[in-house]
Amino acid sequence: MSCEKCNLLMQKSFPFWEALSEKDKEELMNGAGCAEFKKGQNIHNGTVCTGIIFVKTGCLRVYMLSEEGKEITLYRIFPGDVCVLSASCILESINFDVQVDAEEDSRCCILSPGAFLKVSERKPEMKNFLLEKTVSRFSEVMWVMQQILFMSFDRRLAIFLLSEAEKEKSSEIKLTHEQIAKYMGSAREVVSRMLKYFSSEGYVELSRGGVKITDYDSLDRLAL
Repeated sequence: MSCEKCNLLMQKSFPFWEALSEKDKEELMNGAGCAEFKKGQNIHNGTVCTGIIFVKTGCLRVYMLSEEGKEITLYRIFPGDVCVLSASCILESINFDVQVDAEEDSRCCILSPGAFLKVSERKPEMKNFLLEKTVSRFSEVMWVMQQILFMSFDRRLAIFLLSEAEKEKSSEIKLTHEQIAKYMGSAREVVSRMLKYFSSEGYVELSRGGVKITDYDSLDRLAL
């Protein structure tokens, strides 16, 4: 991705762009860089303030990692969207670490925290933008936590499968049991056991490396 396209991506993402002075715009553009990541590559691990990530193509996964190595997927970031928790150092009230991986080959623009902070000193609406994005993401995080803490696993799995099918616009979900477990913060054995039950009830068909929904109505009722 050329730096010109990176700059265009930043302009589309920042609603306050036109209100910035030419000096502000130049400082932001000079502080932004283009990057390409391979599927599975770690982009942010919480030890360094990476910056604000704008996704051009591909998909990123934001998750938390326990000391025992257990992962809980918080949300995913698709083209045209922005990852702000990778720049949590800009907001001092954010004091927990997240991991960000490329879920597939991805092309991104990364704005350095230094450039953002420098311009935001003159334009407070920039920090307001960051705060709004953070609050929006926290609502997604709370939804994930609500599912883990208060929902039965069969309901959680039904919600997950329906959500994936909607995103992919297909009844075929090309994820392994291991991947589904990772996204749901569960164990592969638990996922496999419940998918086998769903299959026996006729809700899904299982294949190597994928799941096909065959009874949307039953999954919908289970997800309610």
